[in-house]
Amino acid sequence: MRLSDYDFDLPADSIAQEAVEPRDRARLLRHAIAEDRTEHGHVCDLPEILEAGDLLVLNDTRVRPARVFALRSSGGKVEFLFLGPVHGGDTGAWQAMVRPARKLREGERLEVQGAPLQIRALKRGMDEEGQPNALWSVELLDATGEALDEPAVEAACETIGRMPLPPYIRREGDEDPRHSTDRNRYQTVYAREPGAVAAPTAGLHFTPELLERLEARGVESASITLHVGLGTFLPVTAEDPSEHPMHAEWYRVSPETVAAVEACRARGGRVVAVGTTSVRALESCAANGTLKAGEGLTRLFLHPGCKLHCVDGLLTNFHLPRSTLLMLVSALAGRERMLGLYAEAIKERYRFYSYGDAMLLLP
Repeated sequence: MRLSDYDFDLPADSIAQEAVEPRDRARLLRHAIAEDRTEHGHVCDLPEILEAGDLLVLNDTRVRPARVFALRSSGGKVEFLFLGPVHGGDTGAWQAMVRPARKLREGERLEVQGAPLQIRALKRGMDEEGQPNALWSVELLDATGEALDEPAVEAACETIGRMPLPPYIRREGDEDPRHSTDRNRYQTVYAREPGAVAAPTAGLHFTPELLERLEARGVESASITLHVGLGTFLPVTAEDPSEHPMHAEWYRVSPETVAAVEACRARGGRVVAVGTTSVRALESCAANGTLKAGEGLTRLFLHPGCKLHCVDGLLTNFHLPRSTLLMLVSALAGRERMLGLYAEAIKERYRFYSYGDAMLLLP
């Protein structure tokens, strides 16, 4: 593989800045791999496309509204993106991505905007070459100066935090984080387990009504959890993508989901993953070809040449050029085919990335 093999030109106006309403009115490019046939429609057409006995695998991770703004004593504004507890919440320390990170000092306290809280900077992170990066260990302090524990930090983020919109969405969102449209829209309707820093975007197209229609059709569903991490925004820079260091993401596949996949196989149905995160979670639990329940950290990098053991089809959004996600979908359908489908999507003016349209790959 070469990184340049996964490049394509995308017009700036193809990048969706706002979500379609209602959710399931997003456009859908459907491609049958074996027949090499492409059709165009909408996500709301899924009950007419999928068949009784098929199984949808959904990622129930919940995006933490963890962008918190604070002021230095000088008046400078600093953004903190709370990523997760450093030691399981025992010490109150959290890892945060900081912008700008360069001027922050260890021990410095900043006043949180919108709440009687402070952020104390503990220690700046280092990259693999020993150079400072944008990650810091921090504490969120109450009015008495005591560090908040993990549940209290989670509650504070829910009250004052903003959603961590991807950097290619060029706007700040609504001014009041508690009444932000993105607070609801950048979250799947079935999100349950908090911990993601980005949404599993293929799932953003589902509504409760669409899920009910699919159930009535005889299409079953099961859930996995994979907390989308900071690495989802990091570009691949190595010309040989196999040298790209995948960031670890926490996942869980339950015994109930394993049983649902096995039952689908037994009845001759198709396992259709909703989003690349569902693919990675399932395939992380099927390294030897047999799906088993499990949880932990995965660095699985799927690309052409990798055999998929669990997934027959995939509902996914359109991904960035030169990205591990584009390589993952190419593992299912082939690189040249995917680049051809992307070229057709651009020609047909599909909307790309998180708030964009969808593609359904079926065997």
